Amino acid sequence: MQASDVKAIAQVDGAQASVEIDAESRDTAARICALIRHVFLYDRGNQLRVIEETGLTTTQCKALLELGGLGDCPSTWQVSDLAEVFGSSLPAMSRAVDGLVKKELATRVEDPTDRRVRLVRITPAGNDLVDKLTTVKRNGLEAFAATLTATQRRKLDAAVESLMDREDIAKTYEHLSKEV
Repeated sequence: MQASDVKAIAQVDGAQASVEIDAESRDTAARICALIRHVFLYDRGNQLRVIEETGLTTTQCKALLELGGLGDCPSTWQVSDLAEVFGSSLPAMSRAVDGLVKKELATRVEDPTDRRVRLVRITPAGNDLVDKLTTVKRNGLEAFAATLTATQRRKLDAAVESLMDREDIAKTYEHLSKEV
């Protein structure tokens, strides 16, 4: 799922929280959060290190990952659309995109239907960075998966497999599994 696919999340005191959540869903979310936090830090922050080495801001990183989207994502974006997706101001997103262009990770192109409009497109170097970030994360996840017992891995696989009937997850998996 891309950030642009998320619609039902509201801001609450600077933290993102779904609108009305029952106790069972909250418990499930807490378990997933614990797992994600553990897995995120399992590789000693390797993915964060790679991001830090690029010198990208958080906004630039989010925009780059969205520009390097999976599957049917648009190949070009208006800066205003990126700003809306991430709840960012237009000037802040415009500065972020300017930085990506300066680093040659994105480029501005003319809209074929309206020459007054400039669109943003990821460059091959930007795609390479997105691929590197994905590979670093995958390597960390593989290392974590290798620590699981066979029983734990089967249970985790069964739980994850049960989510593959969701089109958004299945499409992402299909795209990522081609890279292995």
